[in-house]
Amino acid sequence: MAGKLDLDPRTVARARALAAKAGQPVVDLARSHTTVSVERAVLRLAGVHGADADGIPWVNRLVDAVRADVGLGHGVAVPVFHAATTTGVEDLTVLAQKAAAGSVRFDVPEKKAEIATARRLARRAAGAGLKIVDRRRAERDRLIKRFGDPKQRPWIYLIVATGDIYEDIPQAQAAARAGADIIAVIRSTGQSLLDYVPEGATREGFAGTYATQENFRLMRAALDETSKELGRYIRLTNYASGLCMPEIAALAGMERLDMMLNDSMYGILFRDINPIRTFVDQRFSRQVHARAGIIINTGEDNYLTTADAVEAAHTVTVSQLLNEFFAHEAGLQDWQLGLGHAFEINPDLPDSFRLELAHALLARELFPEAPLKWMPPTKHMTGDVFRGNLLDGFFNLAGALTGQGILLVGMMTEAVVTPWLSDRDIALQNVKYVLNGAGNLHEDFTPGPFIRGRADQVLNEAIDLLERIVDDTLMDAIADGTFGLMKRPADRGKGLDGVARQEEDYYNPVEEML
Repeated sequence: MAGKLDLDPRTVARARALAAKAGQPVVDLARSHTTVSVERAVLRLAGVHGADADGIPWVNRLVDAVRADVGLGHGVAVPVFHAATTTGVEDLTVLAQKAAAGSVRFDVPEKKAEIATARRLARRAAGAGLKIVDRRRAERDRLIKRFGDPKQRPWIYLIVATGDIYEDIPQAQAAARAGADIIAVIRSTGQSLLDYVPEGATREGFAGTYATQENFRLMRAALDETSKELGRYIRLTNYASGLCMPEIAALAGMERLDMMLNDSMYGILFRDINPIRTFVDQRFSRQVHARAGIIINTGEDNYLTTADAVEAAHTVTVSQLLNEFFAHEAGLQDWQLGLGHAFEINPDLPDSFRLELAHALLARELFPEAPLKWMPPTKHMTGDVFRGNLLDGFFNLAGALTGQGILLVGMMTEAVVTPWLSDRDIALQNVKYVLNGAGNLHEDFTPGPFIRGRADQVLNEAIDLLERIVDDTLMDAIADGTFGLMKRPADRGKGLDGVARQEEDYYNPVEEML
């Protein structure tokens, strides 16, 4: 798709340079702070598992105990492994149980030999967890080579959301048999605000299923069976967002998920999670995703559900550029950047489809190597299922015309009910009809002056906004409601109490290895 808009390379380069300048202070902030979830992710990779009788994970109990004794600023690795050495309790889960009972105390050793011993043990234990992540990535590569990838692009992405993992599995397998290439398991409503990851297989989610390690394992195993049956590798998606973003990223790496929802600002804007907490957690989670070979999906589409899709189009471009900068800094490669955008312009607006094509093609040409995630209409779905199915068809056609990488299947019952299997089947037929009949139409599609002019306008508006953000800081822009009309100050929001500035002796073995 490169070159159809005739974008000025100097303008594009300026946009990227401004995004880097705007994003660097946030990276500096993330590199100088830690959070309870980052430290819990370290200990999960080091082998802590299980939960107490109340369902609170032992890793939470362990981090809370360390935090109460010495704070978070040193990192938990040295205090925990120093305690393991001095008490003789090598099993960290047992150590967590003893700490929860008040029989173990933590301190930061002062002797160089004791510090060196604790660091060596921490690095060995966390390294074992990263080896699991590495094995699962290699396993994915082997299975893709064995079963094959989908022959067509965009990949077809379909959601299941029953709340019960044992109901999700047959729905996911049925969706794959009907043509879906990627299965996304929607997370239970409100899980992003839980400051712990539930344990085990779950059957009681609300409008979605809890993201747990066991649920990941069960769904991955089921889709592996279906991949073998169909002769193509079926990818699995979940959510590394919210207050437990780093931990869920680690669990996803260990259970071979293929994609994770992982936006830099979604939790801030739409879940009122503290901005500092989010950016610190986001950087660590993306380092893990980079190591695991996971494709991230970002959430720019959500801005257009609250702001006008024409007036705010440039904010999507700005967020995509910032997400790209943050992702590259954390080690992700272009093929892992499922940057988000959406088909959300009011269909009653004259030339709405041409505007959609301009916005979609701009994203495609700004990020030519990224597997962009193209999201279907939601805001202007009225409950008229016939109109909705037609609108989804236009969305599918826009995706084909502009060469999108990942196409989320739109449901004609959007805004009416949680889709039934029959709804998904009709929606998949819509996608397959368009892609079969017009999948290569992008080869013949040449945009005219209207589309090229609109793309230039959005890009220039994005540059103007980035210049203001550089002057005022990204944190102030978020506080002012620049993105999605949501105002989120840096000193407010959920999870701020779980953030700590790193001390001079801070040590994180996982970050060191990543």
